[in-house]
Amino acid sequence: MSKYLLNKFLYTVDRDPQLVERYREDAAGTVDWWERELANQVLNCVVAEKSTWLAFTDEERTALREHDHVKLFELGAHPFLTLTLFIAMFERDHGPLEYQKAYGRALQHHALPYPDIAT
Repeated sequence: MSKYLLNKFLYTVDRDPQLVERYREDAAGTVDWWERELANQVLNCVVAEKSTWLAFTDEERTALREHDHVKLFELGAHPFLTLTLFIAMFERDHGPLEYQKAYGRALQHHALPYPDIAT
C-alpha cells in the first residue's frame, strides 16, 4: 500500500479540469491510465525522470474506481484531497453544501484515533 501514491493520484487529478471530468465519467479507465502513464513520474521533473516501484494495491484500485471516499480514508488517503476532488466531480449533482454534508455523514462512524494519513 502506498498512501503517497493514493494522495498523488487525488492531487494530480484534482488540479486538471479535464482529468476531473475524465475521472468522473470513466473512473476505471482513468485509474488504469494514470497508474500506467503517470504514477511513477516524479512531479515537476522531465518525463524521463521515472521510478518503477509504486503501484496501487487491488484494494486501492477498487476504491479509486468506485469513488469510495470512505474506503480511501480508511486506506490513509488525506480527506482534504478526496473532499476537494469529489466536490469538483459531484457537487453539481446536489444542492448547495449537500454533497459536503453527505461526505461527512459517510465518515461519521469513524472515531479517534483516525486512520494514519501521514505519507
